[in-house]
Amino acid sequence: MIEVDDKLLSLDLFEKKFVCNLSACKGICCIEGDAGAPLEMEEIDILEESLDVIKPYMQQEGIEVIEEQGVFYMDEDNEPVTSLVNNGACAFVYFDKNNSTKCSIEKAHSEGKLDFKKPISCHLYPIRVTKLRNYEAINFHQWDICSDACTLGTELNVKVYKFLKEPITRKWGERFFTELSQIDNEIEKEKSKK
Repeated sequence: MIEVDDKLLSLDLFEKKFVCNLSACKGICCIEGDAGAPLEMEEIDILEESLDVIKPYMQQEGIEVIEEQGVFYMDEDNEPVTSLVNNGACAFVYFDKNNSTKCSIEKAHSEGKLDFKKPISCHLYPIRVTKLRNYEAINFHQWDICSDACTLGTELNVKVYKFLKEPITRKWGERFFTELSQIDNEIEKEKSKK
């Protein structure tokens, strides 16, 4: 782990390679897993206030879940996560003509109807952030359903943190991303000495 301010960074961010390969995985991360996508409290407010512009892109089953239980529930760690359809797919998914999973929140954003792109936990994936007492632990979540993304990342030689430049900058700012680049340069220098 590398410590930067109040963050603990996994070396995997600099050593592992990753590029989403939606044509191979069909967005399965939005329908698999043991809980919904983690949400920040302000994101819950945004989703609740924006439902009217998001709903036209949602599947009927997702709309029904949201209307019945709301946009989120508390997971086993007592953290808010997006509501799920039958304990599976995120309530906000829809399927495109290729049967790939897509995000209705992101669709509303891409069509200029919503300023909010999508929950930051979704945007940052495969990074997962865990809040500790005095730190945020920033880890690479390796999951077999993302093996195609790891393969593509290796082929294209794209490190995890570089693939996630936009969401990292959205969450922690440009300065933090610059720090990651500097750390990466130092790691590469050390490797070249060996």
